[in-house]
Amino acid sequence: MPLDDEIVAEIYRDHAPVLRRFVMGIASSPDQAEDVVQETILRIWQQAPRITTSTRSYLFRTARNIVIDNFRRQQRRPQQTQTEDLEQMAVTVEHVDGLLTKVLMEEALGRLSAEHRDVVIALHYRRLTAVQAAGELNIPAGTVKSRAFYALKALRAVLDEMGAKP
Repeated sequence: MPLDDEIVAEIYRDHAPVLRRFVMGIASSPDQAEDVVQETILRIWQQAPRITTSTRSYLFRTARNIVIDNFRRQQRRPQQTQTEDLEQMAVTVEHVDGLLTKVLMEEALGRLSAEHRDVVIALHYRRLTAVQAAGELNIPAGTVKSRAFYALKALRAVLDEMGAKP
């Protein structure tokens, strides 16, 4: 059963700009990117009752799949598939997966408390030691370790809720 038109319009208003930026990083043209965004919104309109993860996660995974499907469809055309095309597809899939992971992690980190987020960023993104992070965050090293433990536990729960594999 499709969603109400007003709900779909709201989803489009809330998510289309960020989804379009994501797709522009992997699409071959702005027109293709807009087509992917439109197809993604159409699918959420048609399949809303089956969505079990967050809307944004579903949108990004759906857009990724559409881009890959479009690439595969182009490769099935009568022209002869060459090794370069297959290598390009592998690079495209890897690039798309990397972008999707980045978007999902940004969203998941945004759901953590500020204290947990700061510790995760310091330890895992900036590669600081617990002592260095303690100095920068102005908290004891033991607190950094404790927050890191609970932050990663919370991050796993958020990613699980979003339908992503932690």
